[in-house]
Amino acid sequence: MLRSKPFFYSVFLFITLILAGGCAEFDESANNKAETTPDYVASVDEWHQEREAKLKAPDGWLTLAGLFWLQEGDNTFGSGPDNTLTFPEGKISGKAGVITLKGDTVTTSINPGVEVLLKGQPVREALLYTSGMDSVPKLTHGTLTWFVIKRGDRYGIRLRDLQNDVLVHFKGIKRFPVKADWRVMASFVAHPTPKQIAITNMVGQTSMQDSPGTLIFTLNGQQYQLDALWEGEELFIIFADKTNGIETYGAGRYLYAAKPGPDGTTVLDFNKASNPPCDFVSYATCPLPPRQNFLPIMIEAGEKSYGEY
Repeated sequence: MLRSKPFFYSVFLFITLILAGGCAEFDESANNKAETTPDYVASVDEWHQEREAKLKAPDGWLTLAGLFWLQEGDNTFGSGPDNTLTFPEGKISGKAGVITLKGDTVTTSINPGVEVLLKGQPVREALLYTSGMDSVPKLTHGTLTWFVIKRGDRYGIRLRDLQNDVLVHFKGIKRFPVKADWRVMASFVAHPTPKQIAITNMVGQTSMQDSPGTLIFTLNGQQYQLDALWEGEELFIIFADKTNGIETYGAGRYLYAAKPGPDGTTVLDFNKASNPPCDFVSYATCPLPPRQNFLPIMIEAGEKSYGEY
């Protein structure tokens, strides 16, 4: 399945190649060999199967069917082309209702004759978002689910469809062969004082995010480092390398690692490098690698770009 890339993607890829230009490729033959056992390959395969299952789940990225940024005031929604927010044709009434943004509060009213459910019960009016809410209500109609997201100072409606074309036609993600050489020990060096790093997303917004420290590791006798973020109880690494735009997604990939142990080390398993949601759908707001996380080598491990190369 071929998909065109947005202008922002093209610019990002160009910068990636410029920054990486002139650097040496990874020479696998010179790397210290680790044994790729059948049990290890099976463990990575199991991880990959679980990853694809999460993508296909009702709340997975493959159900993402729309992202609509709200204007201040009333925003009409439905399948008709004259709505402010145009939902998929044939999935809901042409004129389904109105979503209203006033300051930091989002409410909705549903038109007569249109059945929209909130927690399984029909609803006519509802509060969808206000600052301090513990959870965001989700509205449903047929195969559709929609709810409010906030990115910076912008408010949007994220739409999911259990019969989304991307989900229906999903055929799995190609990967590089699993090799234990790409599973490396990394030393975690905590920042001596609280540090934030600039993270830009696919819609061009930049935010400062807390970084607990830097991961330092060695490949082919060369030392590299990656700044990490927290995501739940794991370290989250957004990185780029010289396979981007060739065999892997042009805007980088993601990697997770366990919290460092008492000895200050953790494992970076590049066989589990995964594609951002933006490689599958056009409606995600994926964070991009910070400049310091551009690796000047080819990381020929993990997921390849989906349906592109």
